[in-house]
Amino acid sequence: MRKLIVSSFVSLDGVVENPQNWALALWDEENQKAALAKLSECDAFLFGRVTYEMFAVMSPSRTGEYYDTLNRFPKYVASTTLRETTWNATRIEGNVVEAVAKLKKQPGKHIIKYGVTQLDRTLLQHDLIDEFNFTVFPFAVGSGRHLFEGMDISRLKLELTDTTRFRNGLVTLSYIRK
Repeated sequence: MRKLIVSSFVSLDGVVENPQNWALALWDEENQKAALAKLSECDAFLFGRVTYEMFAVMSPSRTGEYYDTLNRFPKYVASTTLRETTWNATRIEGNVVEAVAKLKKQPGKHIIKYGVTQLDRTLLQHDLIDEFNFTVFPFAVGSGRHLFEGMDISRLKLELTDTTRFRNGLVTLSYIRK
């Protein structure tokens, strides 16, 4: 069965909101290579509406191995308000829990989801997330939505499986569900 991997940027003070405003200045070629290596384990994306809309605006016009891979993947968007999709994306209609469970049972590589969003509340409640990859940025952002904010994580038990330290001070921590 395919794994659902949630990958997110997080500041030292736990902020995950709007990483495009605080993370990209530090993101370098070494980080891009690592992200591309993670993408090689996957062949589909799952997005919530907000993250999808942000990526769908900027990514299709960008080129390079990372963006070529990103643009090629099929994308599934969980949204009750979005009516149309572009960028090789399909809106999940109906029950998102059933749809994601069905996607995970399909043949193929893993499914990746960027960002920890409201969608994760539902995915966590139904044990649909198999792995988390948190890239920690070595500074505090100060304000914004925090990792797991507003989510019941009392049953969430994680096991650290890998740590990757980058020259620029970023660290990626990989966890699986216990």
